[in-house]
This record gives sequence, C-alpha cells and structure tokens, in this order.
Amino acid sequence: MSAVTTTPAVTAPGTADARIPLRGHLRHTGALIRRNLLWIRQDPESMFDALLMPVVFTLLFVYVFGGSIGQALGGGQEGYVQYVIPGMIAMMSMTLSQGVGTGFSQDFNSGVMDRFRSLPIGRGSVLFAKISVELVRMLFATAVLMVVAVLVGFHITHWAGLFAAVGLSAVFASSIMWVFLTLGVILKSAQSVQAMGFLVLFPLQFGSSIFAPTQSMPGWLQAFTDYNPLSTLADAARGLMIGGPVAHDLWITLGWSVAITAVAAPYAVYKFRTKS
Repeated sequence: MSAVTTTPAVTAPGTADARIPLRGHLRHTGALIRRNLLWIRQDPESMFDALLMPVVFTLLFVYVFGGSIGQALGGGQEGYVQYVIPGMIAMMSMTLSQGVGTGFSQDFNSGVMDRFRSLPIGRGSVLFAKISVELVRMLFATAVLMVVAVLVGFHITHWAGLFAAVGLSAVFASSIMWVFLTLGVILKSAQSVQAMGFLVLFPLQFGSSIFAPTQSMPGWLQAFTDYNPLSTLADAARGLMIGGPVAHDLWITLGWSVAITAVAAPYAVYKFRTKS
C-alpha cells in the first residue's frame, strides 16, 4: 500500500475572522486586554514613562519657560499654567501613542504575535486590545498630569469641561495609535518605530499651539499650525477647561480623528493579517 500524504489546509487571511461572531471578538479582546494588563503588573517599569513624563514636562515648561511666555500672554507664570496644561493633555495623547507601536514591534520580534496569529482568534482583537491598554496608560498619565498641574497652580473651574477634554484627547489618541500600530507591523525593530515616531511627533508638537500661541510664529509656520490637529486639540481642550470658543476646534479634531482611523485602522489590520 502506498502511503497517503496529507497537506494541512491553509486558511486564507481574513477567513478566520469572518467565521468569528461579534461576541467572540469581544471575548477575545477582553482576554487579550487582561493579558496585557497582567504583563504591566509583572513589568511595572513599563509605566515609568506614563508616570514621569507628565511630571518632567510640566515642571520644565512651567518653571523654565512659564515666566517669559506668561509675560507675553499678559498673565505671568500663573497665566501660563492656565494656558499650557490643557495643551499638555493634548501632548500626552500624542506622545504616549507611540508606545503601542514599539510594544507591538517587540511582540513580533519575541514571537508572541506569531503565537497569536496561529490561534483561532479574531486578528482585529489583538490590535484593539493593544489600543485599549495604551488608552489606560494615557488616562493614568493624564491623572498624574492634573495632580502636578494643581500643585503648580492650575485652577480647575470646569470639571465637565476637563472630562470632555480628556475624552476628546482619548478619541484622537486612539486614531493616532492605529498609525503607530501600522509602523509596528511594517518596521523591523522597536528602535525603528521609536525613531520614526520621534520624526513625526517632534514637528507636530512644537509646531502647534500646545506650548505657546502661534501669533508670533512666521507666516509659513502659522499656516502649518492651522492644519495641525494638535493645535485644534489643544485649543479645544483650552476652551473646554478654562472657557472660550470650542465648536470649531472640536469638530476639526473629531474630523481628523475619524479620517485617520478610517485610513489607518483597515490598513493596520490588513498588514497584521498578511505579515509573513
């Protein structure tokens, strides 16, 4: 008798996801969120950036630049505190977002993602879980930021506006995380993701209204800040937290968030499914 050779069936990318109901995707996402939170519990050093970054940046900008920029604003250092803290909430949403990309790249290089992709789980669940845990880190960093802000003189007068500003920052951060997830898939190392993230973050953060008003900037730079989503996010957060116009910047920020997610999320899921 001749031996019969059987070849394992290969499932086409996306076929497994199509067979998993919504409840299954939610269950898988919840399990992966728990896995990621347990990993943070075992490696508490991974929270150092979320703990220390708000402290360092707040003290640096308030006490190094607050006097001079505050005088330009007409309110001294105390006036600058009221100006910069809402902007720093916007900054946290962008700065911590790159962590999801570096962590994703590390999981690929360690073989964890290969194990996930061999399991009968929704591929999108892996990405949604990463984003959910990174949002938890962002909210933790924002809480630390607000504690330091109160200690340096920030006055919370609109609690509802504060929560709305944090929520808006979380929406925008989740959209940016899809971009960094894509970088985590297509780049070969966490160092490459971090370097690329720096090239993206640096001009967006400092070419915005986060740390200083844009009126004194050169005309070409003002044109850039007008289209910079971090400027509209920071200005919307200021309007919500300390009063002022909100609607225009709010809708532009939400528009950016929807557009970035609509483009980056499907591409990130596709690259994750098809990565060899």
